[in-house]
Amino acid sequence: MNRRRLSLTACALAISAAAPILMAASRAHAQSTPLAAPIDQSLNLAWVLVAGFLVMFMQAGFAMVETGFTRAKNAVNTMAMNLVIYPIGVVGFWLTGYAFMMGGVHQWPSLGDAGMSHCELSLTLGGHIWGIIGFSKFALASVSHDPASLAMFLFAVVFMDTAATIPTGAMAERWKFSAFFIYGFFIAMFLYPLYGNWVWGGGWLSQLGVNLGLGHGQVDFAGSAVVHMTGGVVALAGVIVLGPRIGRFRRDGAIGALPGHNLPMAVIGTLILAFGWFGFNAGSSLAATDPRIGVIAANTMLSSSAGALSAILYLWHRYKKPDIAMACNGLLGGLVAITAPCAFVTPAAAVLIGVVGGLLVVAAVIALERRLRLDDPVGAIAVHGACGLWGSLALGIFADGSYGEGWNGVAGPVRGLLYGDPGQFVAQLIGVCVNFVVIFGLAWIFFTIVERILGNRVLAEVEWSGLDALEMGSDAYPHV
Repeated sequence: MNRRRLSLTACALAISAAAPILMAASRAHAQSTPLAAPIDQSLNLAWVLVAGFLVMFMQAGFAMVETGFTRAKNAVNTMAMNLVIYPIGVVGFWLTGYAFMMGGVHQWPSLGDAGMSHCELSLTLGGHIWGIIGFSKFALASVSHDPASLAMFLFAVVFMDTAATIPTGAMAERWKFSAFFIYGFFIAMFLYPLYGNWVWGGGWLSQLGVNLGLGHGQVDFAGSAVVHMTGGVVALAGVIVLGPRIGRFRRDGAIGALPGHNLPMAVIGTLILAFGWFGFNAGSSLAATDPRIGVIAANTMLSSSAGALSAILYLWHRYKKPDIAMACNGLLGGLVAITAPCAFVTPAAAVLIGVVGGLLVVAAVIALERRLRLDDPVGAIAVHGACGLWGSLALGIFADGSYGEGWNGVAGPVRGLLYGDPGQFVAQLIGVCVNFVVIFGLAWIFFTIVERILGNRVLAEVEWSGLDALEMGSDAYPHV
């Protein structure tokens, strides 16, 4: 038999063979327990929906943070991107994104015992099956009457929109709205679902444990890599292609100050994000009946607080003034960092992860501006890209073996480097390297193509005058 073949006609057979992997890789808590009773399934279904509603509300937080950190003349444009990315994302993910990401999943064990149509395009190499991309459930046609599938679509699409909205902050104040519009469909319909399938949809990164003995394969409980690093890496590619705002980096080497216009708005947005993050992390258990949600929620709160304090105290010590804007980003950095390991680490480890996340945000912002000369008005690349990478690796270091029995089809709980499983750290390292290479590469190609066909950036006179007046045709503060 040819060892290198594409399994196109035997999708169902390939996925049936990998069924234990899929159940866990799709963030269903992969425990060796019987299926929940119907009443528990109904409770879990309600839990997933409420958590999804919380994550959707985070869109308001992103809008306020990004708009507050940018200038008043671009407020409508920044708000508009945060608004419009939501309907674009929902429709695009409905059409193809959910199918590419979760098309190979045949059951959500915590939400119901009914199977569903499924197909995963896969490669067979060395006698092992490696999932590449889902190929079922397009436009939800085959699961249109399955409550579990529809609830998971809602839950998955708001996660995708979180990733999709991250570049809107990094590329704000000079991004052409038509180019942004095309980008929204690209990330929702293909780019985000591709990597999401590899980690959460039963794809090849989740199979590193079963196939190569590397821990439990890449594990990402709520999305440090899948959501946040993906968004941060796409933002990095976009910022490189787009270039800095006019006046940001001067010919004499000085960095021009372009302060945001409404810090109180950014602070309120940060607190909204912190609130919604409980749905992000604890909701990813997919089960209100899983008592681990208490640990997850506490770890989330601790890491965010530690991130905020480490960022503000470091800058207070260095510059003799507390930087509230950086405290906001430090808090968000702590949240991003704990998102992957929140279910697998102790509270003490969560605090340490948050401290490192907060300091990493400060270091990354400084490095991006002063060394790489990259212009990110809101610090999105540092918060989501750098801390997303750190959070994924932190799981491979600090997972203590108290949770995750059978995750991704591998016997035993998830253990990190400090608890006897260096293979888990290797799997996490492979996962973030793949994210950077593949997602950055595809995003850079996309932005380069758009640049040549349509152009990514507004005209210089539009940028000088403000995108609100000339790009959007409206003014956020007409009476000021």
